[in-house]
Amino acid sequence: MKKLLVLCFVFVFSNTFFAQDVKEKTSKTKAKTEKAVAAKKAKADKLKEEKLAAKKEAAKAKKDADKAAAKTEKTTKAKTTKVADKVKKETKTTKAKTEKATAKVEEKTTKLKKDGTVDKRFSGGTKEPKAKAKVEEKTTKAKKEVATTTKTTKAKVKKTAAEEKEDMKETAASKAAEKKVADKATGTYNGKKIFTGPKGGKYYINKNGNKTYVDRDSN
Repeated sequence: MKKLLVLCFVFVFSNTFFAQDVKEKTSKTKAKTEKAVAAKKAKADKLKEEKLAAKKEAAKAKKDADKAAAKTEKTTKAKTTKVADKVKKETKTTKAKTEKATAKVEEKTTKLKKDGTVDKRFSGGTKEPKAKAKVEEKTTKAKKEVATTTKTTKAKVKKTAAEEKEDMKETAASKAAEKKVADKATGTYNGKKIFTGPKGGKYYINKNGNKTYVDRDSN
């Protein structure tokens, strides 16, 4: 009987000890799992914050770049408009001077009939050919001045980077025109061959096969 009681007591004690041991191990495992989950969550939150910060930085950089580009475009447009207005004004002035000079000379020129003979009602009889030649000379000179002024002022209007790149494209027309150029090639400009004229003007052949002048300091 005593043995039986001792045996029961040992059995109860063993079960109690085992239960406590299992409970302690379960608690440790749970704590370890919770710690791992918390660490994983913290890492994920940190990564999320870093991505958000990088996204904000990229957005800010893009905004600054767009702002700078808009400012540059506005400045370039203003300068182009200013030079274009100047060209228009100078052309208009030169044209007015030409018309005035032509009218003045024509007043002194002998009038002709429909058949081309001299109209004696007007003065200048025998001087008609000379006066006419003088008119033509002054008219030609004035036209040359207009062309030179327009060409010079237009050359001052700088193209945007995109326009210049488009203008400098290699085409069949530009290649054919370059072969016919008599001037000497003296360098390159943005990869394009530069020619120097007899008066020192520097130019390249654009996509249409025409000359586009650049600053003389360009290599």
